Formats: sequence, C-alpha cells, structure tokens
Amino acid sequence: MDIGTESERERDKRHFQRTLFDGVAGLYDASRPGYPASVVEFVAATAGLGPGAAVLEVGCGTGQLTERLAALGFRVTAIDIGPAMIDAAARRVPADGVAFRVTSFEDLDAAAESFDLVISSAAFHWIDPDVRYGKSARLLRSGGWLALVGNEDRYDEPFGSTLAGMWVARTRIGNTGTGGAWERPPADPDAIAASELFGSPVMHDHTERIVRPAAEVIGVESTRATFLSWPANVRRAFTEEMRYRLQPQPQVHLTRHTSVTMVPVQRRAG
Repeated sequence: MDIGTESERERDKRHFQRTLFDGVAGLYDASRPGYPASVVEFVAATAGLGPGAAVLEVGCGTGQLTERLAALGFRVTAIDIGPAMIDAAARRVPADGVAFRVTSFEDLDAAAESFDLVISSAAFHWIDPDVRYGKSARLLRSGGWLALVGNEDRYDEPFGSTLAGMWVARTRIGNTGTGGAWERPPADPDAIAASELFGSPVMHDHTERIVRPAAEVIGVESTRATFLSWPANVRRAFTEEMRYRLQPQPQVHLTRHTSVTMVPVQRRAG
C-alpha cells in the first residue's frame, strides 16, 4: 500500500512545480551533468540485469541517465511529462532500444509485471505519494528492483555559503516555503518500509570532485524547481547576483555526491 502524507496545498504546489522544467529544457540539457558509469553499473549488477532487460525510467528529463542505461543494452521505456524534455532526450540518445513517451508515471499505461527495473533520478518525489510505490511494485516482475538515484552538489567555500544565503533570502522574499534549492533525497526509507511491498534496501554512494564553469553553475541553479517557481523579477535578481558573485572565478570547484537506494519487490505467491 501507499501512504499519502500531503496536504492539498502541498499537492497543488508539487503538481505545479513539476511542470516547470519543460520550459527550460534547452538550458537543462546544456547545464545538467550526466551520471558516473559506476552508478549505473552498480544498479545493473545489484538487479542482476543483462542486455535486453526491460527497464522503466521515470522522469528521464533530457536523457542524461537514459544514455547510460541504453549503453548497457537494456530495453528502456523512458517517460517524462514534458514534451520538450522528451524531444531533447530523443536527440541525445539513439532510438535503438529506447522508447520515449510523454506521460506522467500516474497516467502511464503499462501491463503489470512488465519491467525488471524501475529507476528514477531526482524525479521520484514528483510522483503522487499514494501511487509511487504501489504502482512501481505492480509494474515489476517477481525479482525486479526499484532504484532511486539522487544528486547533491556541494560548492567549495566561500561560494557555497554565499549561494546558500542567496537561496534563503529569496525563499523568504518569495514566500515559497523552505527547502527545494537542492535535489531532494532519492528515497524515504520509512515510506518504502510502510508500503510493505519491498525488501531490505541496498545503498551505494559515489563522490567525485568536479570543476564546473561559472556559466554552467548559473545554468544548473537556474533549472531548479524553486527558482523556476519564483516571479520573473526575483529570478532575474538572483541570476544577476550569481553573475556578480562569480565574476572573480571563471570556474567553480565542488563535490558531487550521487546516491542510490535500491529495493527488491517482494516475491509474489505462485
């Protein structure tokens, strides 16, 4: 079972914010980094997947993770609610072995037990909480796995603290609520356990040092849901301040943390 924990206001906000990325698909594609090969290899090894495995990617965006999955020879169904996102992903990833569909996970029409893996990166929290785990379990074959991937960027000081202060200041001004500036955790262990649909989680972490051009930093921070939900004047002021703060440093050093939470679907009787 799934347990919905949202208020009506929270649900309306989530439904609104998850539609905003499609309007910046080009910037998202140019700015958002890809995924380490080791992360996808860990997922494949843990789930026991080989070429031809049926994989559903939820919230594929512009195809950064899709590209890795396709390279391993999986049969990938990649879905996203944004038509511009899907168009960008289709340009990035060869069509062979990948079927792109413009749909939400809630509205996805797929047969029960049709996938060996359901995977989502930085997108699972956009799904209705009363659907996300139950439908994932129904779509997975016996022995299948759910894999949730998340990213967190930690910029070196002093820019890290400066940027955090900028987010807090604009959040208060915009009255948009707390949080949301960075990617959310990939999985809620308590919610997964409460669903009673999956076994014990398997975790994996990958950390790497990155040097990112200042223009790319601005692009990444300008494609976050909180930023996109602000009024135009607040977005403009935020971007201008980022440019000003980054003038002395054409490149930004940071630590990128990628985490994976995987859970096997409970075996079905018979």
